[in-house]
Amino acid sequence: MDSRYKQLAELLTGFSTSLKKGENVLIDAIDVPDAIVVALVRAARARGAVPQVNIQRASITRVLLQEGTEEQFRLTAAVELPRMKKMHAYIALRGAGNIFENSDVPADRMKTAAHILRPVVDYRVKNTKWVVLRWPSPSMAQQARMSTEAFEDFYFRVCTFDYSRFTAGMAALKEVFEKTDEVRITGNGTDLRFSVKNIPAIPCGGEKNIPDGEVYTAPVRNSVEGVVQYNAPTLYQGTNFTDVKLVFKKGKIIEATANNTKRLNEILDSDPGARYIGEFALGFNPHILEPMQDILFDEKIAGSFHLTPGQCYDEAFNGNKSSIHWDLVCIQRPEYGGGEIYFDGKLVRKDGVFIPKPLQQLNRENLINSRSKKG
Repeated sequence: MDSRYKQLAELLTGFSTSLKKGENVLIDAIDVPDAIVVALVRAARARGAVPQVNIQRASITRVLLQEGTEEQFRLTAAVELPRMKKMHAYIALRGAGNIFENSDVPADRMKTAAHILRPVVDYRVKNTKWVVLRWPSPSMAQQARMSTEAFEDFYFRVCTFDYSRFTAGMAALKEVFEKTDEVRITGNGTDLRFSVKNIPAIPCGGEKNIPDGEVYTAPVRNSVEGVVQYNAPTLYQGTNFTDVKLVFKKGKIIEATANNTKRLNEILDSDPGARYIGEFALGFNPHILEPMQDILFDEKIAGSFHLTPGQCYDEAFNGNKSSIHWDLVCIQRPEYGGGEIYFDGKLVRKDGVFIPKPLQQLNRENLINSRSKKG
């Protein structure tokens, strides 16, 4: 067995989910090698946990969605929710031989399935120790414009990063966030203001997602005003989007354009909450620099932010409810056009670099240098 599989399995069952003796863990494996599932089962058992495994295939899921009925989706929810309620932890590995596998699934089926299965996701998010990660594939390597071997090396370097190195910087950023009322973001095509007053900020350092490296909060629901222009391509519900631009008034998206404006607005019309923002986050993983249309990577890009239409998290609750949660990313490093973020009028990040001294430890150079000094 590849030693990197064992290292990753120990990270996921240890640092990420802290499995304890007698805890039930569901390992949800989608298009991944059997060997990593075996490594996870063994790592869970070594901690005294009780592993359960769910094997899925994206091509089969596509067929189930394509002509799925409400009756079918409700049966799935009726089976999956009781199982999830027996779990203390959830580990998901999601491979993708073809990132556009669901591109021909009718939008109404995707919407119906998401709505009916939402209680399963909500229970998992709110009541289990969970972590979700992608699995490297030739498809992902193509997205990253890398050879398969080079991408696998990159993947394991990112995913087995010592996430404890984020701890102090994330704590400082959380403190700054929670003292802030107004956030202003400026940059190419962007001039946006909103309040985050009295909404908690949540550090993410490898305990929910792998890879990781962000601190998130949410805007006060009706406070978002202005315009944001995203510069990272995004894949959502099987459709590729570029040049997404959103205009806000009193928190609501009143205008939305992209390379596929019609489909963009269909998604934003999924329900009333889809046109309001459920999350705002700053990303700072030092090893992730370029977008690859995989949101678990892209939302952690060093020098980026994401502003998310749809469902908010309970941990940073702003009251917005929706069947969607669409992390749209803007990179503000100079090679992507730069940009500024202000907290209560004070410049906090410029061109992707944190300015206040307590936050500088989250800057890429400092994280890389710290890592090299410690071996």
